[in-house]
Amino acid sequence: MRRVIQNLSLPLAQIRRWPEFGVILAFSTIFVFFSVLAPMFFTVRNLTGIFTIVSELGIMTIGIAFLMIAGEFDLSVSSVYAFAGFIFVTLGNSINSVLALLITLVAAGCIGFLNGTITLRARIPSFIATLGMMMFIRGIMMAITGGRTVAYHGDLIVPTLLTRFMGHGFRPSHIWFVALTVLFSLILTRTRYGNWVFATGGRKEVARSMGVNINRVKLINFIISSLMAGLAGCIAINRFAVANPSFGIGTELEAIASAVIGGTFLTGGHGTIIGAFFGAFLMGTIRIGLIMVGAPAYWYMAFVGAIVIIAATINIKLRRLEM
Repeated sequence: MRRVIQNLSLPLAQIRRWPEFGVILAFSTIFVFFSVLAPMFFTVRNLTGIFTIVSELGIMTIGIAFLMIAGEFDLSVSSVYAFAGFIFVTLGNSINSVLALLITLVAAGCIGFLNGTITLRARIPSFIATLGMMMFIRGIMMAITGGRTVAYHGDLIVPTLLTRFMGHGFRPSHIWFVALTVLFSLILTRTRYGNWVFATGGRKEVARSMGVNINRVKLINFIISSLMAGLAGCIAINRFAVANPSFGIGTELEAIASAVIGGTFLTGGHGTIIGAFFGAFLMGTIRIGLIMVGAPAYWYMAFVGAIVIIAATINIKLRRLEM
């Protein structure tokens, strides 16, 4: 009997060491909770609605998680999110939407390059550098637009590729989110660059001694973070068909929270893209679930705050089991 118990405890111990274990357990619990309290929660229409919201937050979270694993932060993603949408609408009303999207993503990548350069060359903590960039971009957009909303009147090529309904509430953005999750998960876990990212965030000196260019890895990840935020902004703007400089305020904290809930350490060197995927889904599930059960809107932040603390605690405990 004792041998049977030991044999059962071994796989359970291995499961607990999965970085995604905590967020998958939390997501399953919350999902069942809202399904019981709100009969309309578990419907195709509602689930695809959650997927739509999650796709935009989740794409941003992928970039944030990739950068956090390398040991840095990016608080400017919410402003890049709004900036990308504003640039796309402005250009898309005058030129081909595909070209407008490409220019927009290049502009977003340049912001990431600037963030990385300031952080690494000036040796300013990324928290401060990207906080300043977030405020600078948002302030410039407010000054140029006066806070006014700009409608999109361009062609339908990019809107069709990113957000148009495909039937039963499904959108191309859902496919983009899943595809990017798979792509970046494979990069992180199956490539040499993924090993460099983990080493850069976890054991910087060891990585440097082995010939890893720490600054280059971080700079690339800053660019990835801004690119993902820019793409998420373009998806959101094409869904609403309008751009406003106030869009995305606070989403940087939601993206960081999603990554932390998904098992990414604030100290770097540990995390998964699959965990970030479920972390974003957990955020979206809580947001819609609270609305459907009639809870006040401010409960959303309270729930998220509590889950972040719990998830961070669980992640630390699980990390200690690996040592």
